[in-house]
Amino acid sequence: MTSILTYLAAFLLYALIGWYFWQNTKNQSPAVNDDNGALATASLMHYAMLAPLVFHAITLYQSIFVGAGLSFGLGSAISTIVWLTAFIYWFSGFFHHLKGLQTLVAPVAAAAAIALLLPLVFPSLRPLENTELPAFKAHILVAMMAYSLLTIAALHALLMAVVEHHLHHPTKQSILNNLPPLLVMEKLLFRIIWIGFILLTLTLLSGIVFSKEVFGQPLTFTHKTLFGFISWGVFAALLAGRQLYGWRGRIAIRWTLTGFVILLLAYIGSKFVLEIILNRS
Repeated sequence: MTSILTYLAAFLLYALIGWYFWQNTKNQSPAVNDDNGALATASLMHYAMLAPLVFHAITLYQSIFVGAGLSFGLGSAISTIVWLTAFIYWFSGFFHHLKGLQTLVAPVAAAAAIALLLPLVFPSLRPLENTELPAFKAHILVAMMAYSLLTIAALHALLMAVVEHHLHHPTKQSILNNLPPLLVMEKLLFRIIWIGFILLTLTLLSGIVFSKEVFGQPLTFTHKTLFGFISWGVFAALLAGRQLYGWRGRIAIRWTLTGFVILLLAYIGSKFVLEIILNRS
């Protein structure tokens, strides 16, 4: 009963905060940003976002940490990635130069509310093997952080594409009017990608080491491993292109989204096939 109430509390709080930010942003013009009352209310709601994040974290703990190992099925994996994405995005809102990106609180809260329920829809069938080992737990943590940051990068790239289209087809009132300039968003995009790329590199390296220590054999190139390395290569090429040739704009957006889709196929795609289609963990 307590667990269900925790899920319900988190879902309702996500929905309430997302609805407030959507209504506030939709009806707001750039001039309204100077109103101290509106800023104070928005700041209060930003702090309030911590409540559903905490409840969401509790549900994840209850669904994942069962016994010595980790029950980390498809629902828990997606929920964890979305929670980390929402938490990182929420935390970034405390930095002044990212204030304009609070426009995205509503869709982030909506995604978190949906992902919150996925462990109930797709429960873990059994604990993962060898997850009682601290090294494997650290590997999963780094992997989830890499996924979350690169998810933010993909969402950021999509937003940049919309903003670029808006610049060529402007409207008098739009929620995009309160966003930072496109060049500022582009710099932020590559900062996020750099951090995500480093974590993805650590994920692949730790996966190789973990395979040798636990199974006594080199890492085998399964579907997940192959797509993981391909995604790493796409992001590496993007960062190299940025440094050597100054890639930006639509090129950067396309490479970011391509790398993310491949990464999505590597982990979530393989989990979906194994757990939902083949009914195996």
